[in-house]
Amino acid sequence: MDERWMIHTKKLDFDEFSKEFNISKPLARIIRNRGLTTKDEFKRYLSDDLSLLYDPFLLKDMDKAIDYIIKAMEEKKKIRVVGDYDVDGVCSGFILTNSLKKLGADVSFTVPDRIIDGYGINERIIDVAKEDGIELIITCDNGIAAKNQLDYALKLGIDIIVTDHHEVPFVMENDEKKYVIPNALAVVDHKRKDCNYPFKELCGAAIAFKVIIALCEKMDTDEKLKEEIFNLNLIFASIATIADIVPLKDENRIIVKNGLKRIKKSNNKGLDALIDIYNLREKDIGSYHIGFIIGPTINAAGRLKNAELAFELFSTDDYIKAKEIGMHLKTLNDERKEMTINGTYEGIIKADERIKSDDVLVVYLGDIHESVAGIVAGKLKEKYYRPVFVLTNTESFYKGSARSIEGFDIFEEMTKANSKYKEEKNEELIYKFGGHKMAAGLTIKKDKLDDFIKYMNLKSLDKDILIKNIWIDFKLPFEYISEDFINELKKIEPCGAENEKPQFAEVITHISSLKVFGENKNVISLKLKNESGYTMNATIFEKEEEFFDKIKKKYGDNVIDGMRSFMGEDINLKIIYYPEINEYNNKKYIKVVIKNYSW
Repeated sequence: MDERWMIHTKKLDFDEFSKEFNISKPLARIIRNRGLTTKDEFKRYLSDDLSLLYDPFLLKDMDKAIDYIIKAMEEKKKIRVVGDYDVDGVCSGFILTNSLKKLGADVSFTVPDRIIDGYGINERIIDVAKEDGIELIITCDNGIAAKNQLDYALKLGIDIIVTDHHEVPFVMENDEKKYVIPNALAVVDHKRKDCNYPFKELCGAAIAFKVIIALCEKMDTDEKLKEEIFNLNLIFASIATIADIVPLKDENRIIVKNGLKRIKKSNNKGLDALIDIYNLREKDIGSYHIGFIIGPTINAAGRLKNAELAFELFSTDDYIKAKEIGMHLKTLNDERKEMTINGTYEGIIKADERIKSDDVLVVYLGDIHESVAGIVAGKLKEKYYRPVFVLTNTESFYKGSARSIEGFDIFEEMTKANSKYKEEKNEELIYKFGGHKMAAGLTIKKDKLDDFIKYMNLKSLDKDILIKNIWIDFKLPFEYISEDFINELKKIEPCGAENEKPQFAEVITHISSLKVFGENKNVISLKLKNESGYTMNATIFEKEEEFFDKIKKKYGDNVIDGMRSFMGEDINLKIIYYPEINEYNNKKYIKVVIKNYSW
């Protein structure tokens, strides 16, 4: 993978913004580096004020959706919420179902089976709903791309309300995009081109959260019940916002900040069980714990069993039952990790072959479980910095997931390839697909694999977008790091997509000592000196042999012995790092974590 290190040089009156918001000029610069330019944007970024959340009725069709839901409740109609099998689908489904139930609706929940159904609402789910006497289906985290399926439901006499956050499908006509909105009573999706909602990056659960806020407002709900519903939904919206990797900016930051504050006081037995299983009760739960511990555990249900298991976890009032389900999900997640390791190893072998001829890597891994295709695609994307499709084998189709890079809209490129193929061959290239710019899912017929590879690679990608830009906030010599500065960096949190943890650059001239720790020998502790002779403790999370091989290739075999013997070695090393405060034997000290390095 080729990299390009870039230092932000964005301009702003840092003195003025520093005084206005009572922050240091370096922090003002870091916030500016995240694309913010106005005082209103800075205010929203730094605030956790819930009054800054946008009015849900600004969402197109929200008023219609709420009126139909209230009418259905008044007429005692049976309602079914149809979610998706990932964290966002489960959380949005829980928000809608649990809240509607508390507000008096006759409501149930279902979710597609990843293996049997694939993504989104489908004919089987609709048939079951008809048999169960369902009169209104509300989708969440899906539905915008299900025009044919929704038409089928309408023919059966089932009303539909769509709540979704995915891109609106389009077809190319005369080189222009014609957007396709499905037939439904209401379609609430801020990605609609005719929707004037001021923020376009909510996840599905946040859209569901907005629906319930609007519903409580329109129903004039009792204040105590409204607050109870609001606080719990805020938690689940924050979990989904982090796990679905939507940008942690604007309204999403306010949702996540407030949700994380409440998570240990949720009184939800399922959340309590997960917190206890992973020993998080005494920790400040942040975006890391959601993104890498709780989120993957919720996801494991939909990957290897059925997502309704995760829904059941959050719906039960029995802590013992919740603990049993939580432990089962943890076991499934551990199994998923092992499958991911094996799938990634096989994927690297296949990708090494494809990268010789293709910019867009289509990797067929027939034997891996389709539930880990997206994770493997993400890991291959990081390794090769190419758009990656990972396809797996099912009885009738190849199914898979895609992950992309900046500058290559994977959803749009699939749409264009599909349109071109249909124009030339008079048939569909892709049987079914949907998603975002950076991630998508798809199903193709088995005889279309070679054509799919060909049409996704009809033109070579601009070589410039195949170079990964590593953005650095600014050069920060070690001697300027202080505890106060590190504590102030907490105002950047929660960190995640488009609000990455701050990164700083420094030049190293000497490594005084080196130690290797960890069961897998992948924690390397160093003592460094910079150009001015200032000493700093540092950690690199990298396998011992990989780090040593790079050093030896540049400086020879003996240099490692010098570092390990504490005699040290002069060395020219450029690093990207972030600082931390560590505590050992009741003493605090500053260290840096090295995220990247080069010569």
